Amino acid sequence: MENKDQVNKKPFNKSGKKEFKKKFEPKKKLLEEKVISISRVTKVTKGGRSFRFSATMVVGDGKGLVGIGTGKANEVPEAIKKGIQAANKNLIKIPLVDGRTIPHEATSVVGRAKVMIKPAKEGTGVIAGGAVRSVVELAGIKDIVSKSLGSNTQGNVAKATLKALKSQRTAEHIAELRGKTKEEL
Repeated sequence: MENKDQVNKKPFNKSGKKEFKKKFEPKKKLLEEKVISISRVTKVTKGGRSFRFSATMVVGDGKGLVGIGTGKANEVPEAIKKGIQAANKNLIKIPLVDGRTIPHEATSVVGRAKVMIKPAKEGTGVIAGGAVRSVVELAGIKDIVSKSLGSNTQGNVAKATLKALKSQRTAEHIAELRGKTKEEL
């Protein structure tokens, strides 16, 4: 009888109304975000100049999932928010060797920006600069050597890095495509 009374009394407060306790847990951020570049863009019209902001963002989970997006808006925070939304739509999965480096060397070009990435030995760390470093770190790559050639436009360098990472293939994947086992390669 004692248990029944406690159960009935617990959800009600002093005024006799039923009380609900919300279990509020803040949403866990699965993806980290980094700003690659923020620039002010101008549109010249008959009435004068109108200024907006463009933000290029990169998002990733640190376990091989990464994406890049660009957003434009009248204010910087809005542009960043739109950039994050666009990046979340463009996520790609990158194969990692031992959870720390890429399977093979790759070179990629976007516009005049050329990016070369190479796998590195354990303990090397991320040898990359600027936009390449942001993309690679958020992808979860711990050992890599990279070189950015040509143009240093941050947006194009980041896109070229993502393109090079997208071209990565593991030995297992290639063997599967050829209808062989990994050992036969």
